[in-house]
Amino acid sequence: MLLIGNPGNRRTAGLQAARARLGLPPAVVVPYLALLQGQLSLAEVAQWTEFRGCSAPYVRLDAPGEDFDVERALIALGAPDCSASAEEERLLPFGTRRDPDPWSSSMALGIKEQVGRLYHPAQWFRGFGRLLARIESEAAELWPAARWVNAPKDIVAMFDKRYTHQVLTAAGVPVPRLLAEPDRIRNYEELKETMMQKRMHRVFVKLACGSGACGVVAYQLNSLTGAELAVTTLGVETYVARPPIFFNSMKIRKYSDQTTIRLIVNWLLKQGAHTEQWIAKASFEDRTYDIRQLVVSGEPCHRVARVSQTPITNLHLRSERMSLDAVGLDKRLQTTIGDCAVKALAAFPSAAVAGVDVLLSSGSMQPYVIDVNPFGDLLYKVLHQGEDAYTWELMKTEVEPHTAAAAREVLREEELA
Repeated sequence: MLLIGNPGNRRTAGLQAARARLGLPPAVVVPYLALLQGQLSLAEVAQWTEFRGCSAPYVRLDAPGEDFDVERALIALGAPDCSASAEEERLLPFGTRRDPDPWSSSMALGIKEQVGRLYHPAQWFRGFGRLLARIESEAAELWPAARWVNAPKDIVAMFDKRYTHQVLTAAGVPVPRLLAEPDRIRNYEELKETMMQKRMHRVFVKLACGSGACGVVAYQLNSLTGAELAVTTLGVETYVARPPIFFNSMKIRKYSDQTTIRLIVNWLLKQGAHTEQWIAKASFEDRTYDIRQLVVSGEPCHRVARVSQTPITNLHLRSERMSLDAVGLDKRLQTTIGDCAVKALAAFPSAAVAGVDVLLSSGSMQPYVIDVNPFGDLLYKVLHQGEDAYTWELMKTEVEPHTAAAAREVLREEELA
């Protein structure tokens, strides 16, 4: 396995530990930063001892987060003055979208780390799309038969919530109703006007390329009084002589003042946002929940109910993890959730693994898919048939296919004999 990721982080460590448990050789790790800074190329990797004579490596692209140097380099790669061909933009669903606040590559490389700050998500995502396009092209030249855990095109597609909604809708997967097509709503005033016109007084405004609840706002507007409330992890610092700074506070905040809500909404819409109906979630006792359902090779496996007292249920926000049995879901509903998640991932045919977030609507218990995360397999304390998520993935995508291929080869040799 060739693992392109950030060495030493919890994802890489988890995967390597799972490989060791299964008696597999360690994945060969290629750092994102080395590729971004030109210190290493896939052509050089192909000459390493592990890959000599290998025509079809198994390639895993992992999440590029939790490394500021990588974040900064991706923002720089997404800059308008960073030479990029149409070929490098081909994976980006909204690659022709004009960036209203572009940063030069030198400006991006000069930023200093401020923990939690959100710098330029839209330009970061453009850089990530360009990098994955390069990786895909280079791998195709070196290893035409390379196998991907999740192909670059599907990772980029799943990472863009605007495009994911379109793909799932076309596939007949139930999703919350869209407030408006991407970029039709340009500012806070237009958001409120559209909500009133469509009588959709509760919506989620989501940063198109955000993850882990970063850039998610649960927003409601009282149609009679005009009172408004925004629930989010976003924080904002304002200044007299320079633009405001936005950051991920890693805790839930509630805003009811129009000035702050306008600042946050306008920034999200400028970066690129997806806005959909806020569907009331099913409840357990006095809290609401949704479900993270992992899908591997077309089968539902690890899953956990994320139970919260707020509309935002991500586990790192102190939501409680519970089994589906514990929140009172019968086997029929559990099967429905799994089937819904499988159908969602099937809409991305070159992806074998994703964490699919499914909500059940209050009352009717109708399932809706609210996110498909290509890196959604980092699930602590969640087992399926006694195995953790990484071990299960390797069993289904590497061990079992290899065993099956070996068995077919034995049968073929016996037939020839």
